[in-house]
Amino acid sequence: MSPLHKMPRRVLITQLLPATVLLALLSLSGCSPASSILSPASKGARDIAGLFWMVMAVAAVIFVGVEGLLIYSLFRFRHRPGQTEPRQVHGNFRLEVAWTILPTVIVAGIFAATVFTMVAVAERQPEALRIKVTGHQWWWEIDYPDQGITTATDLHVPVGRPVEVELVSADVVHSFWAPELFGKTDVIPGQINRTVFTADRPGTYIGRCAEFCGTQHANMGFLIIADPPEQFEEWVSRVGKPWEPRERGEESEARAFLNGACGGCHSIKGTMAQGKMGPSLSHFGLRQTIGSLALGNTPQNLYTWLANPQAVKPGTKMPNLNLKHDTIEDIVTYLESLK
Repeated sequence: MSPLHKMPRRVLITQLLPATVLLALLSLSGCSPASSILSPASKGARDIAGLFWMVMAVAAVIFVGVEGLLIYSLFRFRHRPGQTEPRQVHGNFRLEVAWTILPTVIVAGIFAATVFTMVAVAERQPEALRIKVTGHQWWWEIDYPDQGITTATDLHVPVGRPVEVELVSADVVHSFWAPELFGKTDVIPGQINRTVFTADRPGTYIGRCAEFCGTQHANMGFLIIADPPEQFEEWVSRVGKPWEPRERGEESEARAFLNGACGGCHSIKGTMAQGKMGPSLSHFGLRQTIGSLALGNTPQNLYTWLANPQAVKPGTKMPNLNLKHDTIEDIVTYLESLK
């Protein structure tokens, strides 16, 4: 005899109710509106969210049906004092056929809906803005081949225009994912993958690497800034220009960067700094973050980063150069002026 049959109804309720409430809370805990597939900002993301809710609804109906039948059976057929052993039943052909066919139909339906969604979100548009994104340990290089722009971390796109992102890796397997705009796409060495999306509304959307890629995988983020078309064109015009000193003193501050080790790893358009090992720092002052979302882009945070990048992002490829205080201040002033 199962121990459940011997439990009074009050005991069963007091044990089942907390478990049910806990399960509901755990389900809701994964539904944060921030950087979530449940707050889509593109047609493709809405298709993915729709598929999620469809599967969730099917699962909920099955869960409620099965648990309801289980709870009903626990109370309806529980052991009662003086009750004899019930008649034993061995198999039911019709029931067994039904519970074999029904799950097959449900799974086939979910599979068809998934394939339809995958095809819809991957549809390429001939007028799409082309962007090439290269995954590095642990940052994202962003190229606009038609505009002649190379940047990092901040990916600007125009609202309402299709965007096609070509994804490649410079080292290991990464995964490119901005939940509010598109699904995960693997970034694989030696292979070109693509993702397409069209941002519906202006905003800044957080993206992450979704494939473990080493020590700082968790700090390999990026931003997608969806601008109104006129603001996007203004941004393209601005970042497409090479650096020129605009104020007295900028040339001396630039020398602290250009004459040191910085220019060997980083590039700045219009200068002799043409390094390829680290991110391009052209128009760095326009970016929102430092170290792929490790810090906000402020002079104080930039000073902290330059003083010891390993303390901020352990394992990053940028070494601690043991720069002097005055040198760091000059570099900070120079980089923050690149707007």
